[in-house]
Amino acid sequence: MMKIFSNPTELEIRELVKRPALDKASLESVIASVFDDVEKRGDEALRDYTKKFDGVELTNLVVSKEEVEALANTVPKELCSAIDQAYENIQKFHKEQIVEVARIETMPGVSCWRENRAINRVGLYIPGGTAPLVSTVLMLGVPAQIAGCKDIVLTTPPSSGSRVSPAICYAALKVGVNEIVTVGGAQAVAGMALGTNTIMKVDKIFGPGNQYVTEAKMWAQKRGTAIDMPAGPSEVLVIADESAEVRYVAADLLSQAEHGTDSQVVLVALSDSVAKNVIQEVAIQCKVLPRSDVAKEALGNSFALVVNNINEAIEFSNQYAPEHLILSVDSPEDIAQKVESAGSVFLGNYSPESAGDYASGTNHSLPTNGWSTSYSGVSLDSFVKKITFQNISKQGLDLLAPSVIALAEAEGLEAHANAVKVRL
Repeated sequence: MMKIFSNPTELEIRELVKRPALDKASLESVIASVFDDVEKRGDEALRDYTKKFDGVELTNLVVSKEEVEALANTVPKELCSAIDQAYENIQKFHKEQIVEVARIETMPGVSCWRENRAINRVGLYIPGGTAPLVSTVLMLGVPAQIAGCKDIVLTTPPSSGSRVSPAICYAALKVGVNEIVTVGGAQAVAGMALGTNTIMKVDKIFGPGNQYVTEAKMWAQKRGTAIDMPAGPSEVLVIADESAEVRYVAADLLSQAEHGTDSQVVLVALSDSVAKNVIQEVAIQCKVLPRSDVAKEALGNSFALVVNNINEAIEFSNQYAPEHLILSVDSPEDIAQKVESAGSVFLGNYSPESAGDYASGTNHSLPTNGWSTSYSGVSLDSFVKKITFQNISKQGLDLLAPSVIALAEAEGLEAHANAVKVRL
């Protein structure tokens, strides 16, 4: 169960905000060998890794359109309705992120503006196995669809029953995925980053995963393929005062703990009694979870912190920079103004993190491991490039020329200055 730390020192806080350590050198060695192998042997390497890690022998790595449609047709109506509702909300939220082009005249005759262009080829990594994340298909596919990406490739590990989850197929059809590849893990990321006879090389890779997938994405970036963000094991931080409903807080902590054994959940309580009551409730609820073994191990990586007041709680949260932050406190909207670093924030007793994970409309692909200090979650902007334009008239250049020439000459770049002078 979670350890409790009361009124920690600055030194203890510096240790607590650190995530569980990974053997980085060992990880890099494994990922480097996977990339080298996929680069040399292509599809053959992907088949071998799939047999080794997933226990599945694949003849075809790509699921045919007919098979995707057939599997999608087996999804129960109730689940289809849930996916449809989530799709509508996510689409509505992300469509509002479209910004009209604004032309700015910085001075008479000098007009500047910025326009969006979709990233042509994007790769979506969708975790599978024990928890196929159909919601992630929507979170990544909807903004890609709105942005107008020409090619959307989806990779996901094969399941033991059918090759790919029917629900993933249903969601993939809704968001316009061009190709589903049943390959998972670091090898899937390598395939999208390098390209093979079967898998198209993409321009940018999106999606969450375990430590191997995360390191593979970082490796892909080194090899020239962009990624959405550094994103590793899931995490949540809950700030709770006496107004918090203990059952809700415990349920929120467990909702992230069940993601994986390497997940981390943190409770920041404003009293000893709140901390003890929540932890007691966590133990009760954990017993009946189907994934209780996973949750228990994650809770071993987790902790509760008792602080004196809400300012101390927010200060710790900003240092920790959580993926998800839940404010189970009195007047949460006032407190939210003090949040500086978090992937996504949930206000009040009736805003469970699960809502954002699935269907409220916001995106659940968020920075973890403290990266919310400098990264945002996935949005429409993640799937576009912003290109700047300018149109300068003769009058505009006459006005601008003295400044450009003076700056170019100050830097000793005479050709830059001359490019203006010849036009005067």
